[in-house]
Amino acid sequence: MSAVQALDLIGRKRDGEEHSPEEIRFLLDNYLQGAVPDYQMAAWLMAVCTRGMTRAETLALTRAMVDSGDVLDLSSIEGVKVDKHSTGGVGDKVTLIALPLAAACGVKVPKLSGRALAHTGGTLDKLESVPGLTVELDPDRFANQVRDIGLAVAAQSPRIVPADKALYSLRDVTATVPSVPLIASSVMSKKIAAGADAIVLDVKFGRGAFMADPDEATFLASEMVHIGEGAGRRTVALVTAMDDPLGRAVGNALEVQEALDALAGEADPELLEVCVRVAREMCQLAGIEADPEAKLRDGGGRERFEAMLRAQGGRLADGLPQARFSGEVVAEEAGWVESIDALEVGLACVDLGVGRRRKEDSIDPAAGLLIRAPTGTRVERGRPLVTVHAKSEELIQSVTARLRSAWRLSQSPVERRPHVLARVDANGASREAK
Repeated sequence: MSAVQALDLIGRKRDGEEHSPEEIRFLLDNYLQGAVPDYQMAAWLMAVCTRGMTRAETLALTRAMVDSGDVLDLSSIEGVKVDKHSTGGVGDKVTLIALPLAAACGVKVPKLSGRALAHTGGTLDKLESVPGLTVELDPDRFANQVRDIGLAVAAQSPRIVPADKALYSLRDVTATVPSVPLIASSVMSKKIAAGADAIVLDVKFGRGAFMADPDEATFLASEMVHIGEGAGRRTVALVTAMDDPLGRAVGNALEVQEALDALAGEADPELLEVCVRVAREMCQLAGIEADPEAKLRDGGGRERFEAMLRAQGGRLADGLPQARFSGEVVAEEAGWVESIDALEVGLACVDLGVGRRRKEDSIDPAAGLLIRAPTGTRVERGRPLVTVHAKSEELIQSVTARLRSAWRLSQSPVERRPHVLARVDANGASREAK
């Protein structure tokens, strides 16, 4: 395809016309080969943002992206392999809890994860806070670990979906990130290339999520489910709230410890709700009749998590990193905690070194927050809202005002809303009972 032909496709999408799968594949392949320049691909991406794509186009784009690189072959592992993906949030350690529960039930769980960027946490950074642990697993080691332990969480190889990296880099600098077809194809191409037979999606909405509106999040979930099913992967999505941070800990080592506690049955009810629900969906997709809650009670989930950490070189006995300094942010008035602004909490954690502003930034594995006054509880004036962990007292002081303003208090009791809003499968979306 020449640049002239690319120009024709840009114009057709600008005018709202539908591309054939062959046209989408030719455009993507020639961009990756350098025959289509950045400025033309950027123009096409902007046309997609303004005109959208049909479901057939989005599926074709996803398939072309998958074919741009390697696809993991997990056929040597018996049983239905089930992957899980979250669109990201603050305090989201569901992977560290739900996946061991599912594995303890007998599900084979191959999981490729990412790192923190902006205010959302990264599973790989959390795991790497465990002394000695590696997330760099070659394909054979990855498959063997899934076969032997039932669970592996590793970094994605750069050979998987290289088209996604190229397109996202361009989208990031051309204001073309917020497009449902482009988001859906980006997420699902990586999930499909990871080799699992089935996928559970946790699509977040709210202040701390990529999408604030629950209806938009449900639409995105529906599009991703359609892609997964169209690519031959059974796919289910849960649409879950991210207005408040999830659980009590935000920070890498702190969240690993919270996951360990949760797998011993000691955790915030909202966190356990979504983790058990995700694990249950994974069991259903795998055709396994087992109760993840039972694996909380008998310790099977924690045992499986610790086995995974050991297999990847982790040494829990050496202790998780601890911050040198800690300090409390206290309430200036009494009241009931109506909400906690997850975005403000996430941004404060970036300032502490929990996350990254740029991909090349380093992180502090010990930094973070422990929420002392969660939503729905009463707090008295002068009592702690949150405990801050950091490498200096100056850092603690720098985030105090932002954190205090993140807590919204009411003078009357507050009821916590259910965390799971909707479930989406091949038959459509269904709202959860209130």
